[in-house]
Amino acid sequence: MAKLLHLSCSPRPDSESSAGARVFLDGFRQARPDWDIDIVDLWRDRMPDFAGPIVEAKYARMKAQAFNDAQRDSFAEAERMALRFSLADRVLISTPMWNFGIPYKLKQWFDIVIQPGLTFRFDPVQGYLPLLKDRPTIVILASGGDFATGMNRGRIDMATPYLREALRFIGVSDVRFVPIGPTIGPADSILAARETAYRRLGQIATRF
Repeated sequence: MAKLLHLSCSPRPDSESSAGARVFLDGFRQARPDWDIDIVDLWRDRMPDFAGPIVEAKYARMKAQAFNDAQRDSFAEAERMALRFSLADRVLISTPMWNFGIPYKLKQWFDIVIQPGLTFRFDPVQGYLPLLKDRPTIVILASGGDFATGMNRGRIDMATPYLREALRFIGVSDVRFVPIGPTIGPADSILAARETAYRRLGQIATRF
């Protein structure tokens, strides 16, 4: 069965990014009722800390060293998470912007799955090469300010370039971003941003 993976990155079920994801998924389910939707809730699903054995395992692989038992068990967690992502035919990431970047849980997810020999490899001639196949990916990015039209009062969006590059590094380049912002400020501005994003999400969902 074809599968859509949803990385849900907000701790708040009623957040703007979560609401945008519901709009998209409602349209997607209507367009593709036979697809499986696998939801990864980064705040409720178990993720290992990126510390201790899993870090040691990463460096062991980089040095072509054998794992000890603790490293093997920790790396198996990374393999499980990466496999769950790699089996998806489509990907939806819904996330807020926190302090111009991404939530630490989403960064933790990337730190765990971006592993040598798992999602990328290094070639002395070609450099870093991705190991995952490309797949259509939508990123819903909700922000308090309006970063889409430039009305961001001099603040910098560091979430979009990070997510684009982290995904490209492991092989996912077919990525579209749908911003929702501003989510703080005058009510009419918030409503207009929400309606624009929902309209675009509804359109994308029918042919994603």
